[in-house]
Amino acid sequence: MPKRPPRKNAPHPRSEPKRPLTLAYIVFYILFWPDTYRIAIGIAAGALLSTRVIPPDLNAPGKVVLFLMIAAIGYAVSATPGRGIASYLRRIILG
Repeated sequence: MPKRPPRKNAPHPRSEPKRPLTLAYIVFYILFWPDTYRIAIGIAAGALLSTRVIPPDLNAPGKVVLFLMIAAIGYAVSATPGRGIASYLRRIILG
């Protein structure tokens, strides 16, 4: 019987095991992930700008939608600053 070739996504038989998932690993992953800062900038933009843009007669669902729209725009615009913050922290913390 012919031997089947290994699957493409299968790990190599002699490869090292995956790194254990610890709290420190999760914290450093979040700290060095550029999307963390994009999300934070988007939420901050939504919180700061939506209070100035929302008309007083707007109902609660409208306020939520407007906040989410501004937060999404803030997330989309902050790609470059997010990458810059993450790379700066990598240089400072990891050397």
